[in-house]
Amino acid sequence: MNYILFDDSRENLLPLTFTRPVCELRIGILTIREKWEKQLNVKTSTLTEEYLGKKFPLVSSKQNLLINGSVCPNKNLVKDVLALKPGDALFSDNTLVAVNSTTTDISNYKNRKETKAFSLYIKNLWDLFQKNGKAIEGDFELLTKGKKSQPISKTNQVINSKNIFLEKGAKVEHAILNAGTGPIYIGKDAEVMEGSMIRGPFSLGDHSQLKMGAKIYGPTTIGPESKVGGEVNNSVIFGYSNKAHDGFLGNSVVGEWCNIGADSNNSNLKNNYAQVRLWNYYQEKFEATGLIFCGLILGDHSKCGINTMFNTGTVVGVSANIFGAGFPRNFIPDFSWGGSGGFTTYKLNDALSTAEKVLERRNKKFNDVEKEILVRVFEMTEKHRK
Repeated sequence: MNYILFDDSRENLLPLTFTRPVCELRIGILTIREKWEKQLNVKTSTLTEEYLGKKFPLVSSKQNLLINGSVCPNKNLVKDVLALKPGDALFSDNTLVAVNSTTTDISNYKNRKETKAFSLYIKNLWDLFQKNGKAIEGDFELLTKGKKSQPISKTNQVINSKNIFLEKGAKVEHAILNAGTGPIYIGKDAEVMEGSMIRGPFSLGDHSQLKMGAKIYGPTTIGPESKVGGEVNNSVIFGYSNKAHDGFLGNSVVGEWCNIGADSNNSNLKNNYAQVRLWNYYQEKFEATGLIFCGLILGDHSKCGINTMFNTGTVVGVSANIFGAGFPRNFIPDFSWGGSGGFTTYKLNDALSTAEKVLERRNKKFNDVEKEILVRVFEMTEKHRK
């Protein structure tokens, strides 16, 4: 059987899906793709936008099991998916979960099956932090079953140590770890520095650092190779990004290769306690979230200078550079340069040069494939910068 993850709700998840398929979104400890691959014990390919195809290629076979990349797996759902026979499609109400097909056409099925095992479905940007607690708990169980944690140093103050797992090489000293409110997972060679205070659910990715005196309120995820300090509440940082200094980040999602300057803050609650509206790229307007708490969505490769202030419900596109005093607008288009005084276009060559330097700092190569994706995003989003 050949396994393929297909995009669903991609338009609602922009700008985060400008640079990746939906299944590459991180929620919990793992990305959605990683969850499926660990549950199925297979490698998957991707049915996504053509311009993303070089980085995330599609592999087709005589028999394909196509799985919705917005759906997070659980044991019972995996059983229902694997039980599909050729020509079967699995639904949860009106949501297509999987198709067993001889083609890569997700509409190519004859028999409709229903599942009651459907759980985490990522349809909107805010789902990533709203549903992160449940995702961390599921991933924690998946990753730690049958394994033994590294010893927790006696210099730490710990609540519910059985709900804490340290991977090989993890360092945690003189920290407060409260896993009574949810699991705490510290990845390989990750470090929690002295004075950090953590309330689970929480995940710190491989090779990441939590800086001294950090205050973390779960559910919060920090992906691999990131540096985070200050105060963070119910947020997801995908990976390879830094918020290394003091400042507040709450009810937010930060993409990859981002940097948040010292003492930058986002608002996650309006002064009048009104429901928050977020910019929707597909609808080209602000949409109601139904949430009172909703902070910042920061697209890949975006940066902000020191003391930047973000309004409640701000969406920042890919490769934006934000700086200066005051509150900038609450939709900052991709490849924007400026702040509250207004924006100009971040010149493409300058943005690409910065991306190359940032990747080199993490010993990653900014190759032609990565460059082509950013060039395409620049072209697609031109209308928003006018």
